[in-house]
Amino acid sequence: MDLRLSGLRDRLRLRGPWRLPAAVAAVAVLAGAGTWTAVASDDPPPVHRADRVVAVRDGVRLDTSYFTSGASGRRPAVLLAHGFGGSKADVREQAESLARDGYAVLTWSARGFGESTGKIGLNDPEGEVADVTRLIDWLAERPEVELDKSGDPRVGVAGASYGGAIALLAAGHDRRVDAIAPAITYWDLADALFPNGVFKKLWAGYFINSGGGCDAFEARLCAMYERVAASGTPDAEAVKLLQERSPSAVGDRIEVPTLLMQGQTDSLFPLGQADAAAEAIRANGAPVDVDWIAGGHDGGDMEADRVQARTTAWFDRYLKDDEGTGTGPAFRVSREAGRADSDGTVPLTGVDADTYPGLGDGMRPVALTGRERTQTFDNPAGGNPPSISGLPGVGGTGGLSQLSSLGLSLSLDFPGQYAAFESAPVAEDLQITGSPTVTVHVRSTGDDAVLFAKVYDVGPDGAQPVLPAQLVEPVRVRGAKAGKDVTITLPAIDHEVDDGHRLRLVLSSTDLGYASPAAPAKYTVSLKGDLRVPSPLGEDTADAPLPSWVWWLPPAGALVALGLLLTGRRRTVAPAPDPALADVPLQITGLSKRYAKSTDRYAVKDLSFRVERGQVLGLLGPNGAGKTTTLRMLMGLIKPDDGEIHVFGHAIRPGAPVLSRVGAFVEGAGFLPHLSGRANLELYWQATGRPPEDAHLDEALEIAGLGDALSRAVRTYSQGMRQRLAIAQAMLGLPDLLILDEPTNGLDPPQIREMREVMIRYAAGGRTVIVSSHLLSEVEQSCTHLVVMERGRLVRAGAVHEITGAGDALLVGLAAGIADPVVEKVAALPGVASAERTEGGLLVRLAPGEDGHRAAADGAVTDGAVTGTEAPHSAAAARLLVDLVRLEIPVASLGPHRRLEDAFLTLIGGSG
Repeated sequence: MDLRLSGLRDRLRLRGPWRLPAAVAAVAVLAGAGTWTAVASDDPPPVHRADRVVAVRDGVRLDTSYFTSGASGRRPAVLLAHGFGGSKADVREQAESLARDGYAVLTWSARGFGESTGKIGLNDPEGEVADVTRLIDWLAERPEVELDKSGDPRVGVAGASYGGAIALLAAGHDRRVDAIAPAITYWDLADALFPNGVFKKLWAGYFINSGGGCDAFEARLCAMYERVAASGTPDAEAVKLLQERSPSAVGDRIEVPTLLMQGQTDSLFPLGQADAAAEAIRANGAPVDVDWIAGGHDGGDMEADRVQARTTAWFDRYLKDDEGTGTGPAFRVSREAGRADSDGTVPLTGVDADTYPGLGDGMRPVALTGRERTQTFDNPAGGNPPSISGLPGVGGTGGLSQLSSLGLSLSLDFPGQYAAFESAPVAEDLQITGSPTVTVHVRSTGDDAVLFAKVYDVGPDGAQPVLPAQLVEPVRVRGAKAGKDVTITLPAIDHEVDDGHRLRLVLSSTDLGYASPAAPAKYTVSLKGDLRVPSPLGEDTADAPLPSWVWWLPPAGALVALGLLLTGRRRTVAPAPDPALADVPLQITGLSKRYAKSTDRYAVKDLSFRVERGQVLGLLGPNGAGKTTTLRMLMGLIKPDDGEIHVFGHAIRPGAPVLSRVGAFVEGAGFLPHLSGRANLELYWQATGRPPEDAHLDEALEIAGLGDALSRAVRTYSQGMRQRLAIAQAMLGLPDLLILDEPTNGLDPPQIREMREVMIRYAAGGRTVIVSSHLLSEVEQSCTHLVVMERGRLVRAGAVHEITGAGDALLVGLAAGIADPVVEKVAALPGVASAERTEGGLLVRLAPGEDGHRAAADGAVTDGAVTGTEAPHSAAAARLLVDLVRLEIPVASLGPHRRLEDAFLTLIGGSG
């Protein structure tokens, strides 16, 4: 099984999910054996790399690389460690980037990895950690490295997974370390592999395998693994051995600025590991920032570029002493900002706080049903069949842990092997950021009980419950035969439960990823209290006084805006409207916008199209196509370099009066957090100066579907609630032209369907809607016309049915089955390239050139308008239908066999 973290490859290059960054690679004794060899870097100067194989104690030979730039003078140093199972090559790109940023960077391959020899010691203080100390000794002798004092270089340590652990351990063992930036790593390895006394067997097995087998490890570690794997239960000696090699063992000695970046989709080193590290290091008085990234050892988006940029900024601040460098918020959590793009990439946004709240901030009760009764279930003999929470380590960038973000779940619980307690439907969106807790009473027919606790998000229809990030919490209850109360802290998550959904607490007797007792037993559990969940990030548990600027800033801003408007009107003369376009909602002609400080790089280039009344136009394109830039120019937010935009005949300028006929939701909306949703909408409309009756507020509020939440302060709203409020704001006044940028972000499927119907009805009344979206299935259902962009240019425009129907395949729906000889007769028809059975009936591919169905431009841009002609292969389809009837084939339907997604990928793939 491939344990490589493909998402980190581009920057962190951590190929092993563990890659317990072989910091061990103690190039250590860089003092007397071996010869340095200068090697030209693949990148252009000034980065220089020097490689060396170093002999250390016990006959181990380690492979190292040292990176410097051509800059003169001394500079801070960075030790960069790789992940478990990898080598120094995995972090080369990051090392070169840091060198270009003014650091001296040393990388190495750990013992047993890459070109290095030796046994794996799991960061033994007497082995790998001592080797890092020797590396620091060597850096202190380099003429390029800045010194705090003789023998004490200015040095930081970074790495991910196993490499993150060596960063923490180095700071605890060597006081010369000045700053660290560990990522997706562990604080207590015993707790990570034996959580609450339960053996994490799948991850432990993958770990041993990716290290090269048990014999690749030190003898004590190999014997420990074989002993625990055979018994299924970690013993005290095993726990002690792993704790001694964990950062937690020296936690009271880590006193340096620490940036902790932990993965949300990580069943190996979950968020609780970073939480424990943050608490311990902050108690020592050191600055600590915590960042929850979208990926982890179970897959997902590793945000490699952002992680590397934040690491560099952290070192700039604490190694270069650059107080002007922003290190980011004290706490940040990445969240999805929309549906997956055509290439599977999910856009992300960040939510942050000035302080790290921990995992149990502002706990709130959620009542569960079934408290009055007990539930009894079996622990099956041999622990089979096991429940499934996830498949640890399986997934890569689009890992199985990402299923929950799609409203899907891999989880499976077998009847008779679990107890379940469920909440009532939540009345409003519930954001959980941290670890829920619950207290239960457990009784077992055996001495011990092992339970696997998880909380599902269950939709209104009860089907397909979703387990956030596929995470489960194992708990060993000792002395359960006599009955015992147990408080369970569930896995830390960042997850929004939509209104109308329920929470379901499940306590299972088995789980695929863990070892459970082999002896059959019966468990009886009952609730001792409510499920408690942490407050949403940024929501206070008590009303806090608002800063004074919240009250004086809006009126002051309004006065300034009024002054600018009056003076601007006196000195700006708007061009006369074009009467020929007075009834045309939008015409764009030759529109171009260059990137800042560039003369030949364009965000939008020579873009022209026209939109008519009654159309719902979908603006499509991959990330970077120029869609949002186009919309911002359309709204007068930025000025084009060339070209014209006319709305109902009026040229668009900042503050153009015709913009009052345009409603827009582009790149989010700003609301006053202390005011309710209704008050924000009313205040927004008052600022327009138009009569209250023209707002059509009730219609907008019906669209928002916020219910009682309209009376609450916006600061308590979830992302989805803010999204709906922003859409309602855009629709105030029922504008003639409505522009929506990713309107379905944050909406659940019923709300998306409602949004689709709203847009269709809105345009049917003679108005026009322009929507930019990555959700192609929704665009196909709601839009009448499309404009497809790539790299700032127009690729195709036309009616949706033309673009989806411009393929070379037809799907023949059949009312009854047909024999193989009949299929062969269809394949032999004139103009038919092939025919084959498919799930939907009969798939017929037309021969190239048949009626020009491969011609490109029909229905593109005609006289600047988004227009349409008959589908290019319609004549061929008509002839095919006649032939099928002649062959007595029971045709139920006939149409193009291509979805918008297929058409879109074809257009983008061929546009370069």
